[in-house]
Amino acid sequence: MALLLATLRVLLGGFFVLTGAAKLSEQISAPVSEQMKALFVQFAEVFPLKVFGYQPDPMSYQATVGWLELLAGLLLVVGSPILQEISNLLLTLLMIGAIFTLVSLNESLSTYIPAIVCLSLLILLDTCQFAVQTQEARPTRKKTPAIFEES
Repeated sequence: MALLLATLRVLLGGFFVLTGAAKLSEQISAPVSEQMKALFVQFAEVFPLKVFGYQPDPMSYQATVGWLELLAGLLLVVGSPILQEISNLLLTLLMIGAIFTLVSLNESLSTYIPAIVCLSLLILLDTCQFAVQTQEARPTRKKTPAIFEES
């Protein structure tokens, strides 16, 4: 189970490092970078805190999401257990925000799939990690020989 969790953590972390780097660098792919800029203009229009009067600059929004994905993905892979849990929580919230944004933009269901898959895998990772920690923390109960049991 530990090997499976470590593999899932590395794959998810690597995915978020790559997506974060793509949002931060125009060097990776110029067409993708231009497409990201156009998307974040739309994303800023439906930013959840807009109802409170805050609407981010699209380029700052893109950079913030990019750094969050990059750093949280990196910590998910190489961080201490507590940093892995924190990064999992941050990425989970980020995926919930991504789904909210796509719903607000009335995007087709097929555009939700990457965010839903990532969210599901992050929740699975967190749930399994919690189960492993709970199992390890549970004291083992020694069986009492039948002679000493009360009838």
